[in-house]
Amino acid sequence: MKKEKPEKRFEQTSSDSVSLIGPNCSVIVDRQTGVNYLVAYSSYGLGITPLLDSDGKPVVTKTEE
Repeated sequence: MKKEKPEKRFEQTSSDSVSLIGPNCSVIVDRQTGVNYLVAYSSYGLGITPLLDSDGKPVVTKTEE
């Protein structure tokens, strides 16, 4: 009997490189809440923050239910 893999909570929706030596950036979405996060990472470390709209509220993507 095969075990079903649990569905991943986070999904990467975009990815970009700022420069050859600069940080890489990705946007990930929490599939349970719809909140978008900006992830910046390089060989020096990593940072993550909620992606905010012009009113300072978190960007929320509608999720499939």
